[in-house]
Amino acid sequence: MLKTALVWNERYMWHNTGNAAGIMPAGFDVQPLQHVENPETKRRIKNLLDASKLTNKLQLIEDRMASDAEILKVHTPRYLNQLVELNKTGGDAGPFTPMSVNSLDIARLAAGGVMELTSAVVKRQVKNGYALVRPPGHHAVADGGMGFCLLNNAAISAHHALDNLNMKKIAFVDWDVHHGNGAESIFYEDPRVLTISVHQERCFPPDTGDNQDIGSGEGRGFNLNIPLPAGTGLGGYLACFERVVLPALHKFSPDLIIVPSGFDAGIYDPLGRQMMTSSGYRRLTHMLLKAADELCDGRLVMCHEGGYNPSTVPYHGLAVLEALSGEDSGIADPFTDIHDSMMGHELNSHQDSYIRAAELVLDDIVSLWS
Repeated sequence: MLKTALVWNERYMWHNTGNAAGIMPAGFDVQPLQHVENPETKRRIKNLLDASKLTNKLQLIEDRMASDAEILKVHTPRYLNQLVELNKTGGDAGPFTPMSVNSLDIARLAAGGVMELTSAVVKRQVKNGYALVRPPGHHAVADGGMGFCLLNNAAISAHHALDNLNMKKIAFVDWDVHHGNGAESIFYEDPRVLTISVHQERCFPPDTGDNQDIGSGEGRGFNLNIPLPAGTGLGGYLACFERVVLPALHKFSPDLIIVPSGFDAGIYDPLGRQMMTSSGYRRLTHMLLKAADELCDGRLVMCHEGGYNPSTVPYHGLAVLEALSGEDSGIADPFTDIHDSMMGHELNSHQDSYIRAAELVLDDIVSLWS
């Protein structure tokens, strides 16, 4: 019986983002604290998987270094050369994207790990999988880093699947609270890849993610943004998936689904203002599992992105891995009673208006596919 796979390497945690005040670099007027994108939330997901013994029920996938040729399928030579130089000294790879000595080596391992997971899922060596990697990738564009992201791990893996694994059509479902601008820009003119991003409206980047951005050229109609207003709870996310995301997947009928998985839409996250919960992430995962079973022989790959509350994020990750694997860890999220009973989870009228707007965009782009 095929297992759910996990990609993990302690070296991912050795990417050093340095001192900051949240996302702001420490300096004369900014008292040093720990950067918000630090190892703690990711390592605590792995620790909880280990403590619950769920790790023992997963199939570990060994990572590898992504090659220059693989990176250059997505990123420009100029940007890769910049990263090679910064790998020697540290510095900034782009807006809000600090890197340390050897960060590129770690980013190569992360991108290679996602590619190895994708290969294992496509070849049916495992039933699905989660790449618990760092640094994240979904904001990185072809010619630069952005928002903590060095290499666009998911986009590199999508190219790997298209070029080497005989995948013809790939769908991204990015549920990070921030817009998946990286994959959008990289595949904006590529009809082989449907990029779907469900995100808090104008959170980050503040000038991208609008639903009128639908792709261009041959890729016109293959980019779908679903911005949601701040304060959206489980009712809004369920409606978004039921009425827009799942219909889009069924109409596109991909060979593979890739989920850039950030948990920063969770309640209490410092970089988002949404109200998702571990039980909510579990339900969304089950929806995607069902779609993958119906559309692409279960081929579902999840790639870790954001999520910055070290107390709550591990339980979001555990819920997703339980759903993927069909295993019960025996550990309940201690925040569930508090989070699920909060006011605001019902779908309200102004949230519904955003989803209705996305439904209209979906109708428009589907008409372009024929």
